[in-house]
Amino acid sequence: GSGTRCPTPSTTGHPPHEAPPLPVATAPAPALPLRERVQAELARRSLREFIRQAWHIVEPGVPYVGGWHIDAISDHLEACSRREIRQLLINIPPRTSKSLSVAVFWPCWEWITHPEVRWMFASYAQELSTRDSVKCRRIIESDWYRDRWGDRYQLVGDQNMKTKFENDRTGVRMATSVGGSATGEGGDRIVLDDPHKADEAESDAVRLSVLDWWDGTMSTRGNDPRTVVKVIVMQRLHQQDLSGHVLERGGWDQLCLPMEYEGNRIHTVLGWTDPRTEPGELLWPERFNAASVTQLTRDLGSYRSAGQLQQRPAPAEGGKLHREWFSIVDDWPREARRVRYWDMAATEPKPGRSPDYTAGCLMAELAGRFWLVDMRRAQLSPLGVENLVRQTAETDGIAVKVYIEEEGGASGKIASDRYAREVLKGFAFSPDRPTGSKEVRSNPLSAAAEAGNVLLVRGGWNVDFLDEIEVFPYGKHDDQVDAASGAFGFLARPVRGGRVTVL
Repeated sequence: GSGTRCPTPSTTGHPPHEAPPLPVATAPAPALPLRERVQAELARRSLREFIRQAWHIVEPGVPYVGGWHIDAISDHLEACSRREIRQLLINIPPRTSKSLSVAVFWPCWEWITHPEVRWMFASYAQELSTRDSVKCRRIIESDWYRDRWGDRYQLVGDQNMKTKFENDRTGVRMATSVGGSATGEGGDRIVLDDPHKADEAESDAVRLSVLDWWDGTMSTRGNDPRTVVKVIVMQRLHQQDLSGHVLERGGWDQLCLPMEYEGNRIHTVLGWTDPRTEPGELLWPERFNAASVTQLTRDLGSYRSAGQLQQRPAPAEGGKLHREWFSIVDDWPREARRVRYWDMAATEPKPGRSPDYTAGCLMAELAGRFWLVDMRRAQLSPLGVENLVRQTAETDGIAVKVYIEEEGGASGKIASDRYAREVLKGFAFSPDRPTGSKEVRSNPLSAAAEAGNVLLVRGGWNVDFLDEIEVFPYGKHDDQVDAASGAFGFLARPVRGGRVTVL
């Protein structure tokens, strides 16, 4: 099995499609008693056995509690050492020994047979990557490790810091942070542990800065692009977190380990399968029993527990807006009031990235009921958006007032003036500068939909809209929800004659 195979070199000399030769085994120090020499050889051959034996060094006084998930992580990391896996994504809940396994034990273990390997580690905070670097060095400098493999290499005194240390076989372990400088540095193993801070993952700006840093800096730090191994280990926090980003681009092998089994068999490139068979079975019941998982779920809430515990960044039953609240009908009353509200793309197209979606919702209201009549949605250039808005207004007719969400600052006013003077000349048009978050602005629509007062007119856009609301506000896109919320907001306001729409 994979637990008994030795890692192979990460340096050049073999084409990436060929498996390098296995290292020649050398016996542990002969001064050790026979039993300890046998144990040392078992640890050298198996990462999972190495973790079990070395645990006491980094967690003294805390008994080692194994789990099949630790074995699964170990086996996949061994495959990375053999370069059978070149890009590995591990999604797993917090506090499950993921950092110890990936950032502490793994490099110590691989250096036993390949001390020349160079490692780069990063986390969302420097103190976290430094913490794991210190623990890794603690193992290497321990009597337990030196008695067994001290003849393989030595740490050099002129480069032996908390964040970076080297050995006399040219191996290096460097610790940095997301956004930290890696200029001039490179590695044979690029490891990213918890790239997102949980309470910042909902911020588009912060989350996207992590993706940009990975794409532009960390992912390019491989010493040899033919042989470099990249590993990301994290909990899911958003559909478009770094996990979603790399999976969307492709080329990554994923090991997904949800806290509670949901009935879907998970297979990996190694042929590994989640051993659980019944929905609700726990990942690590020896550490997180049913009562503690229930409390965790209650504390996190349905949105966050779906991502952080289940590695699915939206609840199975839906997000804030539930798709079952929206009945689909074949028609709508033509005497109803109507508005078209546009949520404009926030960013222009960039090389290598698709433009954001622009969405325009046509909504009608009569006697306290609302119909989503039509949804226009497209990824277009600014000129393409202008053409879409104009063509849609011509189709809707002059009786439909058009609202467009206006961006802040002078650029937003300039754009609104252009739409008023040129794009929508001859149509009833008003810019709208909403306040509050998109989630807050969706509250009135959510309440009306839950009461059964929002209906969808049957159309080809229905599925995309329902898919988006199912994961809102933690989905990759929210343009349709924002457009619908904006249209609802104007139709739900008091109208002439003193009538107020009743939800």
